[in-house]
Amino acid sequence: MIRIEHLSKVFRTEEVETTALNDVSLHVKQGEFVAIMGPSGCGKSTLLNIIGLLDNPTSGNYYFNGQEVGHLKEKQRTQVRKGNIGFVFQSFNLIDELNVYENVELPLIYLKKKASEKKELVTSILDRMNISHRVKHFPQQLSGGQQQRVAIARMLMQNTPIKIFDDSLSAVDMETDAKIREAIQHQVTGTTIIIAHRITTLMNADCIAVMDKGRVVQLGTHEQLLQKDGIYRRIYEAQGLGDGKEESF
Repeated sequence: MIRIEHLSKVFRTEEVETTALNDVSLHVKQGEFVAIMGPSGCGKSTLLNIIGLLDNPTSGNYYFNGQEVGHLKEKQRTQVRKGNIGFVFQSFNLIDELNVYENVELPLIYLKKKASEKKELVTSILDRMNISHRVKHFPQQLSGGQQQRVAIARMLMQNTPIKIFDDSLSAVDMETDAKIREAIQHQVTGTTIIIAHRITTLMNADCIAVMDKGRVVQLGTHEQLLQKDGIYRRIYEAQGLGDGKEESF
């Protein structure tokens, strides 16, 4: 489904040249749950922006369902993304003028769903995300964790085959994180790609890509990566895991 080969991304200004991605290769199969992690500034969000067709690489190739899409123009990327890729951003990108219900309902309006079907779908997902008590509130009246749940609920309404979560669980505490993960587990189908910092959020991924300084330095399952001396095991130990505290996704 997604095949990235020798991808690089360089940001240039008049005075500085910054390499955000350096020769990254990654394959994501249909239906896989893939997690990306690593220290701040390692290129995780840049990689997701390219996978989500929000940006182009400087070099290398990105194949989506067999089509090279990495170097398409913006309008062409939008057409490929539409109906194929759902994205939850770090900043949530909720519409301030719409309340919780209206934000979540918005994708269904574009999909021209019937009124009765819209109500049933929105009510169901808001209940699953434990935010139904805030349906008439506006984004600025919500906490960061509540906004996060609304953003995830809205993206799930799109029912796209690929769902991307850009560090979308970072603004909540561990208890809320667990509740959101449980809701996602029951709701998400298709291919899921997520950036996460907590091991508990990604330990059940089919594949975990660990990044550092713009490169993928480790690749494997949770169990495989724990057998290696590297960034993943150091983060695992730093988060106090390995003593029965793990939570399944």
